[in-house]
Amino acid sequence: MPVYKQVDDIEVVGPPGAGFETLLTDDALRFVADLQRRFDATRKALLQARQSRQAAIDAGQLPDFLPETRHIREGDWRIGTVPPDLQDRRVEITGPVDRKMVINALNSGASAFMADFEDAHAPTWQGTIDGQINLMDAVRGTIALTTPEGKQYSLNERTAVLLVRPRGWHLDEKHLRVAGQPVSGALFDFGLFFYHNAKEQLARGTGPYFYLPKLESHLEARLWNDIFVQAQQALGLPVGTIKVTVLIETILAAFETDEILYELRDHIVGLNCGRWDYIFSFIKRFRNVPGYIFPDRALITMTRHCMRSYALRVIQTCHRRGAHAMGGMAAQIPIKEDAQANAAALDKVREDKVREARDGHDGTWVAHPGLVAIAREEFDKAMPAANQVDRLRDDVTITAADLLKVPNGPITENGLRNNIAVGIQYMAHWLAGNGCVPLYNLMEDAATAEIARAQVWQWVHHPEGVLDDGREVTLPLVRRIMDEEMDRLRETLGPDGFGAVPHDRARRLFEEIIANPVFEEFLTLKAYEKL
Repeated sequence: MPVYKQVDDIEVVGPPGAGFETLLTDDALRFVADLQRRFDATRKALLQARQSRQAAIDAGQLPDFLPETRHIREGDWRIGTVPPDLQDRRVEITGPVDRKMVINALNSGASAFMADFEDAHAPTWQGTIDGQINLMDAVRGTIALTTPEGKQYSLNERTAVLLVRPRGWHLDEKHLRVAGQPVSGALFDFGLFFYHNAKEQLARGTGPYFYLPKLESHLEARLWNDIFVQAQQALGLPVGTIKVTVLIETILAAFETDEILYELRDHIVGLNCGRWDYIFSFIKRFRNVPGYIFPDRALITMTRHCMRSYALRVIQTCHRRGAHAMGGMAAQIPIKEDAQANAAALDKVREDKVREARDGHDGTWVAHPGLVAIAREEFDKAMPAANQVDRLRDDVTITAADLLKVPNGPITENGLRNNIAVGIQYMAHWLAGNGCVPLYNLMEDAATAEIARAQVWQWVHHPEGVLDDGREVTLPLVRRIMDEEMDRLRETLGPDGFGAVPHDRARRLFEEIIANPVFEEFLTLKAYEKL
């Protein structure tokens, strides 16, 4: 790759564009590079530790609560202060960092907006840099957009509180190199946003708030804490200025919720039930264990024993420590063309939010502005105060067996077919630069696509991968369904629609991932090579 800018041993190998000079200043690049030099070796060691834990699970050693941190779980301690503008988070909207989405989400009436550089974002260089510039403008209240059709978008006087989700520890940013090596995507996303916006946010009465994705241990949380301390000191800000919410979206993190809160206690304000990644993590980590075969994706709801146990554990742990327990994402989206289907979808959203509010969550997520009012209505009914952190849920006892109970149910051809269709279509849009895709009346992102491909892989490679009609799930069967789904897509979309995104390339990549006897740790790692 050609080098477009060099500062010391820092090389920008992504081409420049509008606003790049404002973002990729020498000092900002040095700030990110310093974090990379200090912390990347630890990041890589922790990623290797994930594989060691996987090997132990494959050998039959199921996870349990850590004996060496029992004193933390049993200790009497609480997290630090929660800022005033994060006390009431009853409805949070999430979405990618494109300009129109940022404006609409901040104007949506939600309490907060999580701007996402992770699962809802396909990390093209242009899209990632544009996202940072969009957020810089949003922080300063200057973000606006005029479409080619002449439609204008700008911020309302009252907007949602902004939180930012950087990429997970596993992803690199290949367009920025330090000492010849790509930087961590997480450090790139966090570092640039924090450097350019933290002081501006504080001056405007808010602060640098983040969501942290895909942690698998308290040691990974400790790394983030060390990064926060260094970043704040480098900018002359008090330790504890940064405030974060951690997504509990891996099965291993569910066993370390107390420890994660403890490691980040000066910076953390809550945990969130990232349900879709959690399901993916459960399938991934137990993919080789006898008996751990999951049914159709549609059957794995939050009312299943393992999922409800995980949510109740998050609530109980958070409230004991003075932290907020955020509920998960409703993936449904309004269906304008079918009133009956729309009513059914909204009923599912309402049912989900009623359960979360009654269980004790302090807020919830939606993916579409059209769902904000429903979620707010149900939390207003159940939660008249700003939050319900005082509901300790001492009545709840969650054991390791509760968290590890496999949901029963059939594997059907329809379930297999849906996973294949969703997996290929999502990957096609992702390769085209779009990480948030409406498919079959659900908002799909990388997490739901990960469930789809993980299930197909497991059903093919696990001896218990058998359909409810007795047929084994085999590669020939998967390939036949792929062919049928591709033919259906061509007919439905027409040649122009089918060719608008790389469906054929996505199909080849999906097949390669499923056929590989070695499970790909993340779909986005493989796809990023081709982005």
